[in-house]
Amino acid sequence: MEFKRMSEKIIMLGNEAIARGAYEAGVKVSAAYPGTPSTEISENIIKYKDAIYAEWSPNEKVAMEVAIGASISGVRAMASMKHVGVNVAADPLFTVSYMGVNGGLVLVAADDPGLYSSQNEQDTRCVARAAQLPVLEPSDSSEAKEFTKFAFEMSEKYDTPVIVRTTTRLAHSQSMVELFDRTEIEDKPYVRNAAKNVMMPGNAKLRHIEVEKRTNAMIKDGSDFPINRVELKDTKIGVITSGIPYLYVKEALPDASVLKLGIVNPLPRKLIEDFASKVDELYIVEELDPVIEEQVKSWGIKATGKEILTVQGEYSANMLRKAILKEELEIKPAAQVPARPPILCPGCPHRSTYAVLNKLKIHGAGDIGCYTLGAVAPLSVVDTTVCMGSGISTLHGMEKARGKDFIKNWVALIGDSTFMHTGVNSLMNMVYNQATGTVLILDNSITAMTGHQDSPATGKSLMGDTVTQIDIEALCRGIGVKNITTVDAFDLAALEKSVKEENAKDEVSVIIVKAPCALLDKSRKPVYVEISDKCKKCGMCLKPGCPAITKNPDGTIHINDTMCAGCGLCASLCKFGAIEKAGAK
Repeated sequence: MEFKRMSEKIIMLGNEAIARGAYEAGVKVSAAYPGTPSTEISENIIKYKDAIYAEWSPNEKVAMEVAIGASISGVRAMASMKHVGVNVAADPLFTVSYMGVNGGLVLVAADDPGLYSSQNEQDTRCVARAAQLPVLEPSDSSEAKEFTKFAFEMSEKYDTPVIVRTTTRLAHSQSMVELFDRTEIEDKPYVRNAAKNVMMPGNAKLRHIEVEKRTNAMIKDGSDFPINRVELKDTKIGVITSGIPYLYVKEALPDASVLKLGIVNPLPRKLIEDFASKVDELYIVEELDPVIEEQVKSWGIKATGKEILTVQGEYSANMLRKAILKEELEIKPAAQVPARPPILCPGCPHRSTYAVLNKLKIHGAGDIGCYTLGAVAPLSVVDTTVCMGSGISTLHGMEKARGKDFIKNWVALIGDSTFMHTGVNSLMNMVYNQATGTVLILDNSITAMTGHQDSPATGKSLMGDTVTQIDIEALCRGIGVKNITTVDAFDLAALEKSVKEENAKDEVSVIIVKAPCALLDKSRKPVYVEISDKCKKCGMCLKPGCPAITKNPDGTIHINDTMCAGCGLCASLCKFGAIEKAGAK
Protein backbone atom coordinates (compact mmCIF):
# COMPACT_ATOMS: atom_id res chain seq x y z
CA MET A 1 0.00 0.00 0.00
CA GLU A 2 1.36 3.42 -0.94
CA PHE A 3 1.54 6.20 1.65
CA LYS A 4 2.01 9.82 0.57
CA ARG A 5 5.05 11.51 2.12
CA MET A 6 4.63 14.75 4.01
CA SER A 7 8.39 15.49 3.77
CA GLU A 8 8.50 16.01 7.51
CA LYS A 9 10.60 14.24 10.11
CA ILE A 10 10.15 14.68 13.84
CA ILE A 11 11.36 12.99 17.02
CA MET A 12 8.69 10.80 18.60
CA LEU A 13 8.27 8.50 21.58
CA GLY A 14 7.68 4.90 20.60
CA ASN A 15 4.11 5.11 21.88
CA GLU A 16 3.53 8.36 20.01
CA ALA A 17 4.82 6.72 16.83
CA ILE A 18 2.43 3.78 17.23
CA ALA A 19 -0.44 6.24 17.50
CA ARG A 20 0.78 7.98 14.37
CA GLY A 21 1.04 4.63 12.60
CA ALA A 22 -2.58 3.85 13.44
CA TYR A 23 -3.60 7.23 12.07
CA GLU A 24 -1.66 6.82 8.83
CA ALA A 25 -3.01 3.27 8.42
CA GLY A 26 -6.60 4.51 8.38
CA VAL A 27 -7.67 3.17 11.78
CA LYS A 28 -11.14 4.33 12.80
CA VAL A 29 -11.58 2.80 16.28
CA SER A 30 -9.11 2.55 19.17
CA ALA A 31 -9.88 1.10 22.61
CA ALA A 32 -7.58 0.69 25.60
CA TYR A 33 -7.22 0.54 29.34
CA PRO A 34 -4.37 2.66 30.75
CA GLY A 35 -1.35 0.70 31.88
CA THR A 36 2.31 1.64 31.89
CA PRO A 37 4.11 1.35 29.48
CA SER A 38 1.24 1.46 26.96
CA THR A 39 -0.77 4.46 28.21
CA GLU A 40 0.65 7.17 25.93
CA ILE A 41 -0.55 5.35 22.81
CA SER A 42 -4.15 6.35 23.44
CA GLU A 43 -3.16 9.74 24.84
CA ASN A 44 -1.54 10.45 21.47
CA ILE A 45 -4.28 8.86 19.37
CA ILE A 46 -6.68 11.42 20.77
CA LYS A 47 -4.75 14.03 18.77
CA TYR A 48 -6.42 12.49 15.73
CA LYS A 49 -9.93 12.36 17.18
CA ASP A 50 -11.38 13.95 14.03
CA ALA A 51 -10.43 10.72 12.24
CA ILE A 52 -10.29 8.08 15.01
CA TYR A 53 -12.80 7.28 17.73
CA ALA A 54 -10.78 6.50 20.89
CA GLU A 55 -11.93 5.35 24.31
CA TRP A 56 -10.76 4.25 27.71
CA SER A 57 -12.65 1.01 28.26
CA PRO A 58 -13.37 -0.25 31.80
CA ASN A 59 -10.82 -3.04 31.31
CA GLU A 60 -8.69 -4.73 28.65
CA LYS A 61 -11.20 -7.49 27.88
CA VAL A 62 -13.80 -4.87 27.01
CA ALA A 63 -11.25 -2.91 24.96
CA MET A 64 -10.40 -6.03 22.96
CA GLU A 65 -14.06 -6.78 22.35
CA VAL A 66 -14.75 -3.20 21.23
CA ALA A 67 -11.93 -3.48 18.69
CA ILE A 68 -13.22 -6.89 17.57
CA GLY A 69 -16.70 -5.45 17.02
CA ALA A 70 -15.29 -2.59 14.97
CA SER A 71 -13.28 -5.05 12.86
CA ILE A 72 -16.31 -7.28 12.27
CA SER A 73 -18.24 -4.24 11.06
CA GLY A 74 -15.57 -3.61 8.43
CA VAL A 75 -13.16 -0.92 9.70
CA ARG A 76 -9.59 -1.01 10.91
CA ALA A 77 -9.42 -1.15 14.71
CA MET A 78 -6.77 -1.31 17.41
CA ALA A 79 -6.64 -2.26 21.08
CA SER A 80 -3.72 -1.25 23.33
CA MET A 81 -2.67 -2.55 26.74
CA LYS A 82 0.28 -3.60 28.87
CA HIS A 83 1.37 -7.22 29.07
CA VAL A 84 -0.66 -8.16 32.15
CA GLY A 85 -3.68 -6.56 30.48
CA VAL A 86 -3.31 -9.16 27.73
CA ASN A 87 -4.20 -11.74 30.37
CA VAL A 88 -7.47 -9.93 31.01
CA ALA A 89 -8.11 -9.76 27.25
CA ALA A 90 -7.07 -13.37 26.62
CA ASP A 91 -10.61 -14.77 26.48
CA PRO A 92 -11.73 -12.80 23.42
CA LEU A 93 -8.18 -12.72 22.00
CA PHE A 94 -7.80 -16.50 21.75
CA THR A 95 -11.20 -16.85 20.12
CA VAL A 96 -10.87 -14.00 17.62
CA SER A 97 -7.72 -15.77 16.47
CA TYR A 98 -10.03 -18.48 15.14
CA MET A 99 -12.56 -16.01 13.75
CA GLY A 100 -10.13 -13.83 11.86
CA VAL A 101 -11.06 -10.30 10.82
CA ASN A 102 -13.04 -8.17 8.41
CA GLY A 103 -11.36 -4.81 8.88
CA GLY A 104 -7.76 -5.04 10.02
CA LEU A 105 -7.39 -5.78 13.75
CA VAL A 106 -4.22 -5.06 15.74
CA LEU A 107 -3.40 -5.52 19.42
CA VAL A 108 -0.51 -3.47 20.78
CA ALA A 109 0.93 -5.27 23.80
CA ALA A 110 3.58 -3.49 25.88
CA ASP A 111 5.88 -5.80 27.84
CA ASP A 112 7.96 -4.64 30.80
CA PRO A 113 11.41 -6.29 30.97
CA GLY A 114 13.03 -5.06 34.15
CA LEU A 115 9.74 -4.67 36.01
CA TYR A 116 9.66 -0.89 35.95
CA SER A 117 5.94 -0.73 36.69
CA SER A 118 4.53 -4.26 36.76
CA GLN A 119 4.02 -7.29 38.95
CA ASN A 120 5.71 -9.75 36.58
CA GLU A 121 7.90 -9.98 33.47
CA GLN A 122 5.71 -12.20 31.32
CA ASP A 123 6.55 -12.40 27.63
CA THR A 124 3.63 -11.67 25.29
CA ARG A 125 5.27 -13.78 22.58
CA CYS A 126 4.43 -16.87 24.64
CA VAL A 127 0.77 -15.85 24.78
CA ALA A 128 0.82 -15.22 21.03
CA ARG A 129 2.24 -18.67 20.32
CA ALA A 130 -0.52 -20.25 22.39
CA ALA A 131 -3.16 -18.14 20.61
CA GLN A 132 -1.53 -18.80 17.20
CA LEU A 133 -1.23 -15.12 16.41
CA PRO A 134 1.52 -13.31 14.49
CA VAL A 135 3.76 -10.91 16.43
CA LEU A 136 5.73 -8.00 15.03
CA GLU A 137 8.47 -6.42 17.13
CA PRO A 138 9.92 -3.00 16.21
CA SER A 139 13.27 -1.66 17.43
CA ASP A 140 12.77 2.10 17.38
CA SER A 141 10.09 4.75 16.93
CA SER A 142 10.34 4.78 13.15
CA GLU A 143 9.79 1.04 13.00
CA ALA A 144 7.04 1.30 15.62
CA LYS A 145 5.07 3.48 13.23
CA GLU A 146 5.83 1.48 10.10
CA PHE A 147 5.32 -1.92 11.73
CA THR A 148 1.93 -0.76 12.99
CA LYS A 149 0.93 0.07 9.42
CA PHE A 150 2.32 -3.23 8.15
CA ALA A 151 0.39 -5.07 10.86
CA PHE A 152 -2.91 -3.84 9.45
CA GLU A 153 -1.93 -4.95 5.95
CA MET A 154 -0.95 -8.38 7.32
CA SER A 155 -4.18 -8.61 9.28
CA GLU A 156 -6.34 -8.17 6.22
CA LYS A 157 -4.14 -10.26 3.90
CA TYR A 158 -3.98 -13.30 6.18
CA ASP A 159 -7.38 -12.86 7.88
CA THR A 160 -5.86 -12.67 11.35
CA PRO A 161 -5.49 -10.33 14.29
CA VAL A 162 -1.87 -9.18 14.60
CA ILE A 163 0.04 -8.32 17.77
CA VAL A 164 2.59 -5.51 17.78
CA ARG A 165 4.85 -6.16 20.77
CA THR A 166 6.67 -3.27 22.39
CA THR A 167 8.63 -2.94 25.61
CA THR A 168 9.10 -0.16 28.15
CA ARG A 169 12.42 0.86 26.56
CA LEU A 170 10.82 1.28 23.13
CA ALA A 171 7.60 2.83 24.42
CA HIS A 172 9.41 5.56 26.34
CA SER A 173 12.46 6.27 24.17
CA GLN A 174 12.61 8.68 21.25
CA SER A 175 13.93 8.56 17.71
CA MET A 176 13.34 10.18 14.33
CA VAL A 177 10.10 9.40 12.48
CA GLU A 178 9.10 10.37 8.96
CA LEU A 179 5.47 11.41 8.65
CA PHE A 180 3.08 10.37 5.91
CA ASP A 181 -0.47 11.40 5.14
CA ARG A 182 -3.37 9.31 6.38
CA THR A 183 -4.60 6.69 3.96
CA GLU A 184 -8.38 6.52 4.03
CA ILE A 185 -9.37 2.87 3.90
CA GLU A 186 -12.77 2.13 2.43
CA ASP A 187 -15.06 0.38 4.91
CA LYS A 188 -15.38 -3.28 4.08
CA PRO A 189 -18.96 -4.47 3.61
CA TYR A 190 -20.40 -6.45 6.46
CA VAL A 191 -21.66 -9.84 5.33
CA ARG A 192 -23.42 -12.09 7.77
CA ASN A 193 -21.28 -15.20 8.25
CA ALA A 194 -22.14 -17.29 11.30
CA ALA A 195 -19.70 -20.02 10.31
CA LYS A 196 -16.85 -17.52 10.69
CA ASN A 197 -18.08 -15.27 13.47
CA VAL A 198 -20.07 -17.55 15.80
CA MET A 199 -17.54 -19.69 17.65
CA MET A 200 -19.57 -22.62 18.81
CA PRO A 201 -17.77 -25.98 18.68
CA GLY A 202 -18.85 -27.09 15.21
CA ASN A 203 -17.75 -23.83 13.63
CA ALA A 204 -14.58 -23.51 15.72
CA LYS A 205 -13.31 -26.92 14.59
CA LEU A 206 -13.40 -25.77 10.99
CA ARG A 207 -11.88 -22.38 11.81
CA HIS A 208 -8.96 -24.08 13.55
CA ILE A 209 -8.07 -25.62 10.20
CA GLU A 210 -8.00 -22.12 8.67
CA VAL A 211 -5.73 -20.91 11.47
CA GLU A 212 -3.20 -23.64 10.65
CA LYS A 213 -3.37 -22.77 6.94
CA ARG A 214 -2.69 -19.09 7.53
CA THR A 215 0.16 -19.88 9.96
CA ASN A 216 1.85 -22.03 7.33
CA ALA A 217 1.35 -19.28 4.76
CA MET A 218 2.97 -16.71 7.04
CA ILE A 219 5.91 -19.04 7.77
CA LYS A 220 6.49 -19.39 4.04
CA ASP A 221 5.90 -15.74 3.12
CA GLY A 222 7.69 -14.37 6.20
CA SER A 223 11.11 -14.92 4.67
CA ASP A 224 10.28 -12.17 2.18
CA PHE A 225 8.62 -9.73 4.58
CA PRO A 226 10.28 -6.30 4.32
CA ILE A 227 10.29 -5.98 8.11
CA ASN A 228 12.98 -8.70 8.32
CA ARG A 229 16.55 -7.70 7.47
CA VAL A 230 19.82 -9.59 6.93
CA GLU A 231 23.00 -7.59 7.61
CA LEU A 232 25.93 -9.74 6.45
CA LYS A 233 29.33 -8.61 7.70
CA ASP A 234 31.96 -10.74 9.44
CA THR A 235 30.51 -14.27 9.33
CA LYS A 236 32.56 -15.55 12.27
CA ILE A 237 29.72 -14.36 14.51
CA GLY A 238 26.07 -14.28 13.52
CA VAL A 239 23.26 -13.00 15.70
CA ILE A 240 19.51 -13.50 15.40
CA THR A 241 17.66 -10.80 17.30
CA SER A 242 14.67 -8.46 17.25
CA GLY A 243 13.20 -5.41 18.94
CA ILE A 244 15.25 -3.30 21.34
CA PRO A 245 17.96 -6.01 21.75
CA TYR A 246 18.92 -5.36 18.11
CA LEU A 247 20.24 -1.95 19.18
CA TYR A 248 22.35 -3.55 21.92
CA VAL A 249 23.73 -6.06 19.40
CA LYS A 250 24.69 -3.30 16.96
CA GLU A 251 26.49 -1.39 19.71
CA ALA A 252 28.28 -4.37 21.24
CA LEU A 253 29.03 -6.30 18.05
CA PRO A 254 29.27 -3.75 15.22
CA ASP A 255 31.14 -6.15 12.90
CA ALA A 256 28.91 -9.20 13.43
CA SER A 257 26.40 -10.47 10.88
CA VAL A 258 22.85 -9.93 12.07
CA LEU A 259 19.45 -11.31 11.16
CA LYS A 260 17.02 -8.71 12.46
CA LEU A 261 13.58 -10.25 12.70
CA GLY A 262 10.56 -7.99 12.39
CA ILE A 263 8.15 -10.91 12.75
CA VAL A 264 8.89 -13.08 15.78
CA ASN A 265 5.89 -15.40 15.51
CA PRO A 266 5.55 -17.44 13.40
CA LEU A 267 9.24 -17.51 12.56
CA PRO A 268 10.38 -17.36 8.91
CA ARG A 269 12.13 -20.72 8.94
CA LYS A 270 13.82 -20.61 5.53
CA LEU A 271 15.29 -17.17 6.20
CA ILE A 272 16.67 -18.33 9.54
CA GLU A 273 18.11 -21.55 8.13
CA ASP A 274 19.80 -19.66 5.28
CA PHE A 275 21.32 -17.14 7.68
CA ALA A 276 22.50 -19.83 10.10
CA SER A 277 24.29 -21.67 7.27
CA LYS A 278 26.42 -18.59 6.51
CA VAL A 279 27.91 -17.95 9.96
CA ASP A 280 30.44 -19.88 12.03
CA GLU A 281 28.93 -19.21 15.46
CA LEU A 282 25.26 -18.35 15.90
CA TYR A 283 23.90 -16.44 18.87
CA ILE A 284 20.27 -15.67 19.64
CA VAL A 285 19.72 -12.47 21.60
CA GLU A 286 16.20 -11.89 22.95
CA GLU A 287 14.99 -10.41 26.22
CA LEU A 288 12.94 -12.55 28.60
CA ASP A 289 11.91 -16.03 27.39
CA PRO A 290 13.84 -18.13 24.81
CA VAL A 291 10.96 -18.00 22.34
CA ILE A 292 13.09 -17.74 19.19
CA GLU A 293 15.89 -19.85 20.60
CA GLU A 294 13.82 -22.90 21.46
CA GLN A 295 12.24 -23.03 18.02
CA VAL A 296 15.54 -22.55 16.17
CA LYS A 297 17.23 -25.27 18.20
CA SER A 298 14.28 -27.60 17.61
CA TRP A 299 15.10 -27.43 13.88
CA GLY A 300 18.54 -28.88 14.56
CA ILE A 301 20.35 -25.56 14.26
CA LYS A 302 23.25 -25.12 16.66
CA ALA A 303 22.99 -21.82 18.51
CA THR A 304 23.91 -20.19 21.80
CA GLY A 305 21.44 -18.16 23.79
CA LYS A 306 20.22 -18.45 27.34
CA GLU A 307 23.22 -20.61 28.28
CA ILE A 308 25.14 -17.34 28.54
CA LEU A 309 22.33 -14.78 28.75
CA THR A 310 19.68 -14.18 31.39
CA VAL A 311 15.93 -14.71 31.18
CA GLN A 312 15.44 -11.80 33.59
CA GLY A 313 15.30 -8.07 33.00
CA GLU A 314 16.62 -5.83 30.28
CA TYR A 315 19.80 -6.46 28.31
CA SER A 316 22.59 -3.99 27.57
CA ALA A 317 25.53 -3.65 25.21
CA ASN A 318 27.93 -4.30 28.08
CA MET A 319 26.11 -7.49 28.98
CA LEU A 320 26.55 -8.78 25.42
CA ARG A 321 30.23 -7.79 25.30
CA LYS A 322 30.87 -9.74 28.47
CA ALA A 323 28.78 -12.79 27.51
CA ILE A 324 29.76 -13.14 23.84
CA LEU A 325 33.17 -11.47 23.52
CA LYS A 326 34.30 -12.47 27.05
CA GLU A 327 35.42 -8.91 27.69
CA GLU A 328 36.30 -8.09 31.26
CA LEU A 329 34.69 -4.72 31.78
CA GLU A 330 35.82 -2.25 34.38
CA ILE A 331 33.03 -2.00 36.92
CA LYS A 332 32.93 1.42 38.46
CA PRO A 333 31.62 1.58 42.03
CA ALA A 334 28.01 2.65 42.24
CA ALA A 335 27.37 6.21 43.27
CA GLN A 336 26.68 6.48 46.97
CA VAL A 337 23.22 7.98 47.00
CA PRO A 338 20.50 7.65 49.61
CA ALA A 339 17.92 4.95 49.01
CA ARG A 340 14.74 6.44 47.58
CA PRO A 341 11.89 3.97 47.96
CA PRO A 342 8.62 4.78 46.18
CA ILE A 343 6.29 6.83 48.33
CA LEU A 344 2.84 8.39 48.14
CA CYS A 345 2.74 12.05 47.11
CA PRO A 346 2.34 14.80 49.71
CA GLY A 347 -1.37 15.27 50.32
CA CYS A 348 -2.34 11.83 48.98
CA PRO A 349 -5.64 10.71 50.54
CA HIS A 350 -4.38 7.13 50.67
CA ARG A 351 -1.83 8.15 53.30
CA SER A 352 -4.61 9.37 55.55
CA THR A 353 -6.56 6.14 55.07
CA TYR A 354 -3.54 4.01 55.84
CA ALA A 355 -2.70 6.07 58.92
CA VAL A 356 -6.06 5.00 60.37
CA LEU A 357 -5.70 1.35 59.30
CA ASN A 358 -2.16 1.22 60.70
CA LYS A 359 -3.40 2.61 64.02
CA LEU A 360 -6.10 -0.08 64.14
CA LYS A 361 -3.57 -2.80 63.17
CA ILE A 362 -5.69 -3.71 60.15
CA HIS A 363 -4.34 -5.97 57.41
CA GLY A 364 -5.13 -4.97 53.83
CA ALA A 365 -5.83 -7.32 50.93
CA GLY A 366 -4.51 -4.93 48.31
CA ASP A 367 -4.81 -4.21 44.62
CA ILE A 368 -3.05 -2.50 41.72
CA GLY A 369 -2.79 1.28 42.02
CA CYS A 370 -1.01 4.06 43.90
CA TYR A 371 -2.38 2.56 47.09
CA THR A 372 -0.15 -0.50 46.60
CA LEU A 373 2.51 1.69 48.21
CA GLY A 374 0.70 1.09 51.48
CA ALA A 375 2.70 -2.14 51.63
CA VAL A 376 5.95 -0.37 52.53
CA ALA A 377 7.10 1.33 55.72
CA PRO A 378 6.04 3.37 57.52
CA LEU A 379 2.41 2.67 56.50
CA SER A 380 2.79 -1.14 56.27
CA VAL A 381 -0.89 -1.92 55.78
CA VAL A 382 -1.11 -3.80 52.47
CA ASP A 383 -0.32 -7.52 52.86
CA THR A 384 -1.21 -8.83 49.38
CA THR A 385 -1.23 -7.56 45.82
CA VAL A 386 -1.92 -9.93 42.92
CA CYS A 387 -3.68 -8.21 40.03
CA MET A 388 -6.45 -5.76 39.13
CA GLY A 389 -9.56 -6.49 41.20
CA SER A 390 -7.90 -9.22 43.27
CA GLY A 391 -8.03 -7.55 46.68
CA ILE A 392 -11.74 -8.19 47.16
CA SER A 393 -11.59 -11.79 45.93
CA THR A 394 -8.49 -12.49 48.02
CA LEU A 395 -10.25 -11.35 51.18
CA HIS A 396 -13.24 -13.50 50.26
CA GLY A 397 -11.01 -16.54 49.79
CA MET A 398 -9.41 -15.98 53.18
CA GLU A 399 -12.81 -15.90 54.85
CA LYS A 400 -14.02 -19.06 53.14
CA ALA A 401 -10.79 -20.82 54.09
CA ARG A 402 -10.46 -19.68 57.72
CA GLY A 403 -13.87 -18.38 58.78
CA LYS A 404 -15.32 -14.92 59.40
CA ASP A 405 -13.41 -14.35 62.64
CA PHE A 406 -10.10 -14.63 60.75
CA ILE A 407 -10.81 -11.50 58.72
CA LYS A 408 -12.16 -9.26 61.49
CA ASN A 409 -8.87 -7.35 61.36
CA TRP A 410 -8.70 -7.33 57.56
CA VAL A 411 -10.17 -5.14 54.82
CA ALA A 412 -10.02 -5.27 51.03
CA LEU A 413 -8.52 -2.17 49.40
CA ILE A 414 -9.30 -1.07 45.85
CA GLY A 415 -9.34 2.19 43.88
CA ASP A 416 -12.25 3.67 41.97
CA SER A 417 -10.85 2.91 38.50
CA THR A 418 -9.76 -0.58 39.53
CA PHE A 419 -13.18 -1.19 41.03
CA MET A 420 -14.67 -0.41 37.61
CA HIS A 421 -12.04 -2.61 35.96
CA THR A 422 -12.70 -5.91 37.73
CA GLY A 423 -13.66 -5.09 41.30
CA VAL A 424 -17.39 -5.04 40.59
CA ASN A 425 -17.39 -8.76 39.77
CA SER A 426 -15.44 -9.57 42.91
CA LEU A 427 -17.82 -7.60 45.12
CA MET A 428 -20.76 -9.28 43.42
CA ASN A 429 -19.16 -12.62 44.31
CA MET A 430 -18.92 -11.61 47.98
CA VAL A 431 -22.60 -10.73 48.08
CA TYR A 432 -23.67 -13.84 46.18
CA ASN A 433 -21.61 -16.21 48.32
CA GLN A 434 -22.58 -14.67 51.66
CA ALA A 435 -19.29 -13.15 52.70
CA THR A 436 -18.88 -10.84 55.69
CA GLY A 437 -15.78 -8.84 54.75
CA THR A 438 -15.29 -5.08 54.56
CA VAL A 439 -14.23 -3.42 51.30
CA LEU A 440 -12.65 0.04 51.20
CA ILE A 441 -13.05 1.71 47.80
CA LEU A 442 -10.42 4.45 47.75
CA ASP A 443 -12.10 6.95 45.45
CA ASN A 444 -9.59 9.61 44.43
CA SER A 445 -11.64 10.60 41.35
CA ILE A 446 -9.08 9.52 38.73
CA THR A 447 -6.85 6.71 37.46
CA ALA A 448 -3.86 8.20 39.21
CA MET A 449 -1.05 5.66 38.94
CA THR A 450 -0.80 5.79 35.15
CA GLY A 451 -1.03 9.56 34.90
CA HIS A 452 -4.61 10.76 35.44
CA GLN A 453 -6.76 8.97 32.91
CA ASP A 454 -10.53 9.01 33.22
CA SER A 455 -12.75 6.02 33.98
CA PRO A 456 -16.51 5.38 34.10
CA ALA A 457 -16.46 6.82 37.64
CA THR A 458 -15.11 10.25 36.59
CA GLY A 459 -17.79 11.43 34.14
CA LYS A 460 -15.28 12.26 31.38
CA SER A 461 -14.36 10.27 28.27
CA LEU A 462 -11.08 10.03 26.37
CA MET A 463 -12.72 11.99 23.55
CA GLY A 464 -13.17 14.88 26.00
CA ASP A 465 -16.93 14.55 26.38
CA THR A 466 -18.88 14.93 29.62
CA VAL A 467 -20.65 11.59 30.07
CA THR A 468 -22.75 9.75 32.64
CA GLN A 469 -20.73 9.34 35.83
CA ILE A 470 -21.18 5.93 37.38
CA ASP A 471 -22.36 6.32 40.97
CA ILE A 472 -20.21 3.89 42.96
CA GLU A 473 -22.53 3.89 45.97
CA ALA A 474 -25.60 3.22 43.81
CA LEU A 475 -23.72 0.50 41.93
CA CYS A 476 -22.78 -1.26 45.17
CA ARG A 477 -26.34 -0.99 46.40
CA GLY A 478 -27.60 -2.33 43.08
CA ILE A 479 -25.62 -5.54 43.41
CA GLY A 480 -26.97 -6.16 46.90
CA VAL A 481 -24.59 -4.51 49.38
CA LYS A 482 -26.69 -3.31 52.31
CA ASN A 483 -23.98 -1.65 54.41
CA ILE A 484 -22.48 1.30 52.54
CA THR A 485 -20.74 4.26 54.15
CA THR A 486 -19.16 7.23 52.39
CA VAL A 487 -16.50 9.07 54.37
CA ASP A 488 -13.97 11.84 53.72
CA ALA A 489 -10.47 10.36 53.60
CA PHE A 490 -9.16 13.14 55.83
CA ASP A 491 -11.86 12.76 58.49
CA LEU A 492 -9.79 10.42 60.63
CA ALA A 493 -12.34 10.03 63.41
CA ALA A 494 -15.18 9.19 61.04
CA LEU A 495 -13.03 6.74 59.07
CA GLU A 496 -11.84 4.99 62.22
CA LYS A 497 -15.41 4.72 63.50
CA SER A 498 -16.62 3.30 60.16
CA VAL A 499 -13.90 0.66 59.95
CA LYS A 500 -14.57 -0.52 63.50
CA GLU A 501 -18.32 -0.66 63.00
CA GLU A 502 -18.31 -2.35 59.60
CA ASN A 503 -15.69 -4.93 60.53
CA ALA A 504 -17.83 -5.95 63.48
CA LYS A 505 -20.78 -6.82 61.23
CA ASP A 506 -21.43 -10.26 59.83
CA GLU A 507 -22.39 -8.95 56.38
CA VAL A 508 -20.58 -7.49 53.41
CA SER A 509 -19.76 -3.83 53.99
CA VAL A 510 -18.40 -1.15 51.67
CA ILE A 511 -16.71 2.03 52.86
CA ILE A 512 -16.21 4.55 50.06
CA VAL A 513 -13.27 6.69 51.14
CA LYS A 514 -13.47 9.88 49.09
CA ALA A 515 -10.92 12.62 48.45
CA PRO A 516 -9.48 13.68 45.09
CA CYS A 517 -5.89 12.92 44.12
CA ALA A 518 -3.67 15.70 45.43
CA LEU A 519 -2.36 16.33 41.90
CA LEU A 520 -5.80 16.96 40.38
CA ASP A 521 -6.07 20.46 41.81
CA LYS A 522 -3.01 22.43 40.71
CA SER A 523 -4.04 25.57 42.60
CA ARG A 524 -1.97 26.49 45.63
CA LYS A 525 -3.65 25.49 48.88
CA PRO A 526 -2.89 26.91 52.33
CA VAL A 527 0.15 25.02 53.58
CA TYR A 528 0.78 23.93 57.15
CA VAL A 529 3.61 25.17 59.32
CA GLU A 530 5.21 23.89 62.50
CA ILE A 531 5.27 25.78 65.79
CA SER A 532 8.53 24.59 67.29
CA ASP A 533 7.93 25.70 70.87
CA LYS A 534 4.75 23.61 71.03
CA CYS A 535 6.30 20.46 69.50
CA LYS A 536 6.63 17.63 72.04
CA LYS A 537 8.82 15.52 69.70
CA CYS A 538 6.33 12.64 69.90
CA GLY A 539 6.68 11.76 66.22
CA MET A 540 2.97 11.19 65.55
CA CYS A 541 3.03 13.52 62.54
CA LEU A 542 5.97 11.54 61.10
CA LYS A 543 4.26 8.14 61.27
CA PRO A 544 2.37 8.39 57.94
CA GLY A 545 5.66 9.15 56.14
CA CYS A 546 4.69 12.38 54.39
CA PRO A 547 7.77 13.52 52.40
CA ALA A 548 7.01 17.16 53.25
CA ILE A 549 7.79 16.59 56.94
CA THR A 550 11.30 15.99 58.26
CA LYS A 551 12.85 15.80 61.72
CA ASN A 552 15.27 18.44 62.92
CA PRO A 553 18.45 17.44 64.81
CA ASP A 554 16.79 18.46 68.10
CA GLY A 555 13.81 16.16 67.49
CA THR A 556 11.32 18.84 66.47
CA ILE A 557 9.82 18.71 62.98
CA HIS A 558 10.02 20.91 59.90
CA ILE A 559 7.39 21.19 57.14
CA ASN A 560 8.75 21.95 53.67
CA ASP A 561 6.36 24.58 52.33
CA THR A 562 7.29 23.79 48.72
CA MET A 563 6.11 20.20 49.12
CA CYS A 564 3.17 20.58 51.50
CA ALA A 565 -0.14 20.00 49.71
CA GLY A 566 -2.26 21.36 52.53
CA CYS A 567 -4.13 18.14 53.26
CA GLY A 568 -4.01 18.70 57.04
CA LEU A 569 -3.28 15.07 57.99
CA CYS A 570 -0.32 16.08 60.15
CA ALA A 571 -2.38 18.70 61.98
CA SER A 572 -5.09 16.10 62.65
CA LEU A 573 -2.53 13.77 64.20
CA CYS A 574 -0.86 16.41 66.38
CA LYS A 575 -2.48 16.60 69.83
CA PHE A 576 -0.48 19.60 71.00
CA GLY A 577 -1.41 22.27 68.47
CA ALA A 578 2.15 22.33 67.10
CA ILE A 579 0.98 22.32 63.47
CA GLU A 580 -1.40 24.84 61.97
CA LYS A 581 -2.29 26.45 58.66
CA ALA A 582 0.10 29.13 57.52
CA GLY A 583 -1.23 32.56 58.45
CA ALA A 584 -3.59 31.23 61.11
CA LYS A 585 -4.12 33.59 64.02
